[in-house]
Amino acid sequence: MAKNLVIVESPSKIKTIKKFLGSNYEVVASNGHVRDLPKSTLGIEVDNDYEPKYITIRGKGDVLTKLRKEVKKAEKIYLATDPDREGEAISWHLAKLLKLEDKKAYRITFNEITKNAVKASLKEPREIDMNLVDAQQTRRILDRMVGYRISPVLWAKVKRGLSAGRVQSVALRLVCDREEEINAFIPEEYWSLEANLKIEKEKKTVIAKLYGNENGKLEIKSSDEMKKVLADLEGKQFVVDEVKDGERVRKAPLPFITSTLQQEASKQLNFSTQKTMRIAQQLYEGVDIKGEGTVGIITYLRTDSVRIADEAEVAVKEYINEVYGEEYSASENTTQTSPKKTEKKIQDAHEAIRPTDVRLTPQLIKDSLTREQYRLYQLIWKRFVASRMAAAVYTTSNVKFKAGNYIFTASGSKIKFAGFMSVYSEADEENATEDGFAFFDKDKKIELQELNEKQHFTQPPAHFTEATLVRALEERGIGRPSTFAPTITTILARRYVIKENKNLYVTEIGEAVNKIMSQAFPVIIDAEFTANLETLLDKVGEGELNWKTIVRNFYPDLDEAVKIAEKEIEEVEIRDEVSEELCENCQCNMVIKYGPHGKFLACPNFPNCRNTKPYLEKAGVECPKCGSEIVYRRTKSGRTYFGCIAAPECEFVSWQKPSGKKCPECGEALLIKGNKLACIDQQCGYIENIK
Repeated sequence: MAKNLVIVESPSKIKTIKKFLGSNYEVVASNGHVRDLPKSTLGIEVDNDYEPKYITIRGKGDVLTKLRKEVKKAEKIYLATDPDREGEAISWHLAKLLKLEDKKAYRITFNEITKNAVKASLKEPREIDMNLVDAQQTRRILDRMVGYRISPVLWAKVKRGLSAGRVQSVALRLVCDREEEINAFIPEEYWSLEANLKIEKEKKTVIAKLYGNENGKLEIKSSDEMKKVLADLEGKQFVVDEVKDGERVRKAPLPFITSTLQQEASKQLNFSTQKTMRIAQQLYEGVDIKGEGTVGIITYLRTDSVRIADEAEVAVKEYINEVYGEEYSASENTTQTSPKKTEKKIQDAHEAIRPTDVRLTPQLIKDSLTREQYRLYQLIWKRFVASRMAAAVYTTSNVKFKAGNYIFTASGSKIKFAGFMSVYSEADEENATEDGFAFFDKDKKIELQELNEKQHFTQPPAHFTEATLVRALEERGIGRPSTFAPTITTILARRYVIKENKNLYVTEIGEAVNKIMSQAFPVIIDAEFTANLETLLDKVGEGELNWKTIVRNFYPDLDEAVKIAEKEIEEVEIRDEVSEELCENCQCNMVIKYGPHGKFLACPNFPNCRNTKPYLEKAGVECPKCGSEIVYRRTKSGRTYFGCIAAPECEFVSWQKPSGKKCPECGEALLIKGNKLACIDQQCGYIENIK
């Protein structure tokens, strides 16, 4: 019989950890949280100094019964929930419900699910850190207060089913503020001028851009100004005025933290923040590697630390020296520095996100991973290895040309030493030109081929994407690594914001909610206030501040603001979107509603008419079989596919979107696959590039 009991959060960790520990250990899972504030009430006794009133989560009875049986049999109990504040709080709730006060119960944490890490954690058991528990408890209570006091105001003034959140409301405000900036933006005209210069010996053309004149930089604002410049340049000789050759060093990037992983996965892999975290969780908890068994292949995924364990530093340095050569291994000061570290003290309990074994290269374990797991693991592996490599070095050339009183400039760069870029480059990495301008000599006369003038208009700020919104939240200190993905998922699920081609747009409901929040609760949605709260929560976690001090200062102001809002805020009418579908019962145009499983059509005469239909969003192309509309459909697991609206009469279905074109070789439908069109008939195999 096992003498020791290890309690983890996720059932998927059981098999992996049990394999490491052997027969003396029983491993069971709590399946996440076991105790929480009640859903039906605020759950905080305001008149009793804000004491939280926890209850067992519905449906956890069987789990707790099993845990109690295992606790009775065990001599020692190890609480091995996730190594963060939330995990600490879950361990505390488990200790309370399982009555572990008089038992030999210990808290253990490991940053990666590997044999060495798990066994090492058992050698360093400790007590539950109540400072971390209190920090998580404070966050939960503040979020509950905001959600349960403000949401009823939104129900009364806008519509039922809406919600407010301490962090989600700030995220919504950022998106709304950006939308206002874009709408208020007035474009300004400006012009640019390029000179195509012919180099006889090299048989090349160099493009030089107008910089200015002898008085400095020149801005051309109109067509008339450009005509004057062109007139002045008429017949003028272009002469090399100055040549500067130099070097530029590009330091290696830092290893991933949660926010930077979400941003790069969005840019490079087109993953949503939620998808990135889901797949990273799978890689952390363990995948079945051929010849290795089930093993966690990345470290803990919720972190804002760029620190790396000493043994990982040694291992990656050996790998780089062996595979790339010693000159590629980083010396001091060749990696970027974290701006967060210099500004304020941050939690440094975790490492950065890295592979648990650098020698488990993506290619080596590709067959053991799904395509999405492989792509994300490859991104993490490459970034980690690159972070420990030498800087990339460019040779640069900057040339000034004179033509009359005007100055034109051209610049180029060439990689001299690839360094970390032989492994990894970011999505928005600048492209170096193939060569510099070593063939230019001072005072050399250059033949002008042509001048190209172009009219431009200044562009408004870009719409937020999930990646840029995560960056904005992180830069402002709003939320923590574990909150970014749920925050964005919530404002999308509530339809406050919609996503089109990666861009986030505010909906009418989102505008109405933000307007009420701005009027009635300006402090709640103030980014600086929310960031200050995060700092206070850090102080609670470090034992420098009592958690109730924060709550005592927060709630009275919130309570007063809610009471004023209930009296003074006017109701906002949000009309449902009208569709082209007619109700069979009363011939009215049906309206689009949002339910727990997405959009559906409902009769506007509810409750007199209760007719509903599934909402089928049109894909904008005709069915290649029958000519009807192609619509988006979903499988039971939620995966999107394309089908004919005339189903089941028409049986056309496809995972890829039809392009509306026919294959020139066999006449079947061409499907859109990335940047190519491919014939639906795989035996045909016709492929063409999308122009």
